[in-house]
Amino acid sequence: MNTSNIFNKKVVSSPRPQKYKYSTNSRSFSLNVPHRRQLTTPGQNLRIGILHARWNAKIIDSLVDGCIRRLKELGVKEENIIVESIPGSFELPYGSKLFVDKQAKLGQPLDAVIPIGVLIKGSTMHFEYICDSVTHQLMKLNFELGLPVIFGVLTCLTDEQAEARAGLIEGKMHNHGEDWGAAAVEMALKFRV
Repeated sequence: MNTSNIFNKKVVSSPRPQKYKYSTNSRSFSLNVPHRRQLTTPGQNLRIGILHARWNAKIIDSLVDGCIRRLKELGVKEENIIVESIPGSFELPYGSKLFVDKQAKLGQPLDAVIPIGVLIKGSTMHFEYICDSVTHQLMKLNFELGLPVIFGVLTCLTDEQAEARAGLIEGKMHNHGEDWGAAAVEMALKFRV
């Protein structure tokens, strides 16, 4: 087994080639591992929905911008990136279901949805209850909707942690919205027949 240090985390992997090729009908893409930024794929035929909460607007705006930027880099057309907002993170699971259903009824089904929210710990148990509920319901939606629902919710203990994960603190961390965009494209294409 090989071990390596990726993003300050110890990762253990079995010996495999460094490059995998996946074929999806006439589309193919390569995923170079272990670095997450090396994904290249033709996303031009995908429709990706982004549903974001309005709480913590500065952080949300940065995450949504990073997500859209990465989707475009991966070939998703701007007109195929549909963005909607809802009041808060608690509404993300049900809002995501309504969003996906609405797009299907309009004859423009989504290939993946990215619910984006930010939860920051306060002085009560509210944070724990909301984090737990939203996380479980978003995970369940993957199976209920039959399409990728990417977990785009920051659950942070401080404002600074959330700002860092939104790429708002120079040199601290990257914008996690970019990761969510890449995950949506990969999951939407990976197992297509």
